[in-house]
Amino acid sequence: MAIAPPDNGTPPDPAHPRNGFDRFFEITARGSTPSREVRGGLATFFTMAYIVVLNPLILGSAVDGDGKKLAIPALAAATALVAGLMTILMGVVGRFPMALAAGLGVNALVAYEIAPEMTWADAMGLVVIEGVLIAILVLTGLRTAVFRSVPTQLKTAIGVGIGLFLTIIGLVDAGFVRRIPDAANTTVPVGLGINGKIVSWPMLVFVLGLLLTIVLVVRRVRGAILIGILASTVLAIVVEAVANVGPSVVDGKPNPHGWSLNVPELPKQVVDLPDLSLLGQFNVLGSWSRVGWLIPLMFVFTLLITDFFDTMGTMVAIGQEGDMLDEQGTPPRTKEILLVDSIAAAAGGAASVSSNTSFTESAAGVAEGARTGAANLVTGVLFLLAMFLAPLSLVVPFEAASTALVVVGFLMMTGVRTIDWTDYEIAIPAFLTIAFMPFTYSISNGIGAGIISYVVIKLAKGKAKQVHPLLYVVAVLFVLYYLRGPIESIVL
Repeated sequence: MAIAPPDNGTPPDPAHPRNGFDRFFEITARGSTPSREVRGGLATFFTMAYIVVLNPLILGSAVDGDGKKLAIPALAAATALVAGLMTILMGVVGRFPMALAAGLGVNALVAYEIAPEMTWADAMGLVVIEGVLIAILVLTGLRTAVFRSVPTQLKTAIGVGIGLFLTIIGLVDAGFVRRIPDAANTTVPVGLGINGKIVSWPMLVFVLGLLLTIVLVVRRVRGAILIGILASTVLAIVVEAVANVGPSVVDGKPNPHGWSLNVPELPKQVVDLPDLSLLGQFNVLGSWSRVGWLIPLMFVFTLLITDFFDTMGTMVAIGQEGDMLDEQGTPPRTKEILLVDSIAAAAGGAASVSSNTSFTESAAGVAEGARTGAANLVTGVLFLLAMFLAPLSLVVPFEAASTALVVVGFLMMTGVRTIDWTDYEIAIPAFLTIAFMPFTYSISNGIGAGIISYVVIKLAKGKAKQVHPLLYVVAVLFVLYYLRGPIESIVL
């Protein structure tokens, strides 16, 4: 547990706050100091600032049901804006050193599963609905009930599966893993690079960037992921200037040796007024009229279950790191923390940047001494300043940014050690959850497979009472989700 030493060698006196600011944030009462909070806020920002680059690349690479894409500069500006505002709100209302931004995993779900079924506005409208539902669950106390209905180890498996899903997305986006052209004539559908070889400059940049990021993570360097992205981007810029590689598509024809998404060239300007045109571009009811009620309902549920389970775990993990939990393992102002998190989910949808959620990287700030929401003020202001650097998002190619997806996938994978693989009643559902996500390229398929198999196994073992009633409802909804094709052919 990382407890920073007093700045001047004299422990603060909890009974005597220094001023109103100190009293409001309980800085002295929690054994911290303003300088620690500043250091903590800086550390948190630098460990999660990569999201300003990564979220636009994930969302900006996907197309909606109408074949439209979201502008990357606008995504970068809105990502920074919502992250800044919600992080500050968490600091002021929750008074907890936990920063928020567009959630990895959830944004992949929005980009690769939800948006292709409808328009971007419709997809973001579902995110808004999800945030409102989570807020209602918080206010009524039902959030805890739903949280408890899913076995703990199955929740862990969901996070692990999302980590593997992000990993394969990163490997594919970087061109390191590619679909084999004659896959229909072979038992191997994908392979390494171009014909099984690393023969392009962009792939080499990805490999070197990934190795660098891994080394930084292993050496516990704060900001390792962001440093990896930046270093890989600099290398990509140098390579492009020397080798003139070009884009992956030239005049409508594929160039397998080219850069994915962005060609790494310095922009004409680094600082610019933020493009906030995506704010408010959401439609709450559009998806329901376009694809019917079942698909939006399942997507909203999948967003909800993916979103708030992560928050619960993050909140407890950060509290443990800073020794801020009570005897029941609950952090201070839990209801306020969860309420702000739900507001952030809806705000992310309203700004077209996907659901915003708490980041485990906040633990880096706690390790630097942060114990209160004052650290969030520092982190939030830095995010707001990042809005004016949106043009830089057009410089980063997938080969540089995808290193973060692979490493984040590893970090999410580490939770697999807490699953009891000797207990088949939970191990098999956990395995199916983890395996289905990357292999079907679907987060919702993995969650559904895990929950349905868990319920079926318990029924087969005569342990129906061990399954929470809410989980039966969830399992039925997922069965309907899997059968939506036949159902739609009958109903429509």
